[in-house]
Amino acid sequence: MRKSQPKKIPLAPDPKFNDKLVTRFVNNLMWAGKKSGSYTIFYDALERVSKTTGENGYEVWKKALANITPSVEVRSRRIGGATFQIPSEVRADRKISLSIKWMVRFSRERNGRSMAEKLANEIVAASKGEGASFKKKEDTHRMAEANKAFAHFRV
Repeated sequence: MRKSQPKKIPLAPDPKFNDKLVTRFVNNLMWAGKKSGSYTIFYDALERVSKTTGENGYEVWKKALANITPSVEVRSRRIGGATFQIPSEVRADRKISLSIKWMVRFSRERNGRSMAEKLANEIVAASKGEGASFKKKEDTHRMAEANKAFAHFRV
């Protein structure tokens, strides 16, 4: 890399909860630059979560994100003609990024009428330690555990 890394532009906190993490989530949820639509979907999903669980939807969402946040992952590294899956710690910024991406992706793949409904169901499932996004985290951890023998190749 010749040039210096560009500065990270700070995110504006969302209007309802005053949380930058919500803005980050909404930015990942956004489709074709429709940010206000994403906010509507997100807030509607939290409303549905609070109705189904009887708890604060925002707190359930934070718990769900914490449940699906990975701590280790495997990275491919080529050594002597063979490719090894080497387990490595996940950077703090990447942890959040992965958990958000997984939640949005698996919400989209769920079946339901609206995106808000799908997202709400995924949030509830992840907060209980179920659902596709939680399974993805478990699989990632299992893969890292299985390849622990190659940890000495870590850079």
